[in-house]
Amino acid sequence: MKLAIGNDHTAVEMKNEIKAHLESKGIEVINVGTDVHESFNYPISGYKVAKLVASGEVDGGVLICGTGVGISLAANKVKGIRACVCSEPYSARLSKQHNNTNIIAFGARVVGIEMAKMIVDEWVNAQFEGGRHQGRVDMIMEIQDTQHLKAAEGE
Repeated sequence: MKLAIGNDHTAVEMKNEIKAHLESKGIEVINVGTDVHESFNYPISGYKVAKLVASGEVDGGVLICGTGVGISLAANKVKGIRACVCSEPYSARLSKQHNNTNIIAFGARVVGIEMAKMIVDEWVNAQFEGGRHQGRVDMIMEIQDTQHLKAAEGE
């Protein structure tokens, strides 16, 4: 498995710990976030991770900013991305099982490192269940496709 990880200046230490945690489990991690504490615009990392996921260069992504919200919003603007902010493991697992999320996000100012590890572990180990959930994911992607078509048509 190969994941991309991105962050802003609030999450440098957490990003490094999560990266090491994933690598200790044999997961290859591509770091596209910042490694410095100077102000860094989270949409840059959100976009970079999302592009890697959408292109298929990586299997999924992990995003961390202060709350996880802004960076996930940026990622969700990339076609094909289903990023979810989670502050606990249960939602992380279900986001993959039911919504086939391809990026998990959380906040360095919201959860501690041990909780962040549990969130990532649950998400990484979960599998999309398909079945009745596939139709719902298809509906979500249809909304995205419809909006992209309307934008292309000038609506």
